[in-house]
Amino acid sequence: MTKADLSRDPLPLRGRTALVTGVSRRQGIGYAIARRLAAYGASVFVQHHRPHDVEQPWGGDDLDAVLAGVAEQLVPGARIADAAADLAAPGAPEELLDAVVAEFGHLDILVCNHARSGGDGALGELDAAMLDGHWAVNTRSSILLAQAFAAQHDGRPGGRIVFMTSGQQQGPMPGEVAYAAAKGALAEITLTLSDQLADTGITTNTVNPGPVDTGYLDEPTWQMIRPMFPHGRYGEPDDPARLIAWLTTDEARWITGQVLNTEGGFGRWRPRA
Repeated sequence: MTKADLSRDPLPLRGRTALVTGVSRRQGIGYAIARRLAAYGASVFVQHHRPHDVEQPWGGDDLDAVLAGVAEQLVPGARIADAAADLAAPGAPEELLDAVVAEFGHLDILVCNHARSGGDGALGELDAAMLDGHWAVNTRSSILLAQAFAAQHDGRPGGRIVFMTSGQQQGPMPGEVAYAAAKGALAEITLTLSDQLADTGITTNTVNPGPVDTGYLDEPTWQMIRPMFPHGRYGEPDDPARLIAWLTTDEARWITGQVLNTEGGFGRWRPRA
C-alpha cells in the first residue's frame, strides 16, 4: 500500500448524505451524531419528534437551536434539512425516506437513533399497549427505515446502516421490559440484515452507546453508581457519536453484522451501601 492509501481523509464523508433520526435535543446522542457526520463532510437530514421529549422529565429543546448547532459543523457544499415525524405512525418511515431522497437525490447513511422512553414497567405492570408502543417505535420503524433505505440504494460505495440498542445483553434493565425487548430485537436482527444487504454494498451494525448523560443524571444518582465507572465519569453524547461516525466511513467498510459496545469500561455490579 502506498502512503496515499494509508493517509486519512479529513473529510471522509464529503459528498455523501446521511439521515439521523431522533435529533431534537442538544444534550442528546442524535445531536452529537449529526454534528460529527456534518464535520466529516456529509449533508445531513435530521428527523425529530418533539412531542415525545415534552412528555419526558427533561422536557423539549429549541429546535431552531438544535438545527443551527448541526448546521455550524457543515463543510462548504454540504446542506442540512429536517422533518418532524412520528415514526410510530403507519407509513411514516417510508415517507421520511422519500423526503430525504427528494431533498438530496440519494441517501448513503442511515443512523436510527430515535427511541421511545417511558410508558414501561416490570412483569406484573405491563399491558399490550405498552409492548406494542415500544415495538412500533423502537423496532418496527427502524426495520422499515432500513428496508426503505435499501430499496433506494443503487450500490454505490458508502452504504451504511447503524441501529442503536441499549446493552440489554450486557446486563438487566429493571422496570423496562418493553424497552429492553424492543431495542434488544435490533441487536438480534443485525446479523440477518447484514447478510442480506452485503451484496448491495451496505454494511449493517448496531451500537450500544452505554450509559450516557443526556440530561437526566442527577448528583445523588451519580455518586451511587460512580464506582462502576473506571474512568471516573459518565458517558458523554460524543463518546458513542465518534464510534458511529467512524462506522459510516470507508475505514469501517469491512465491519458488518456486529453489535458494538462503547461503555468506557462500565462495570455492572451494584455497589454496597
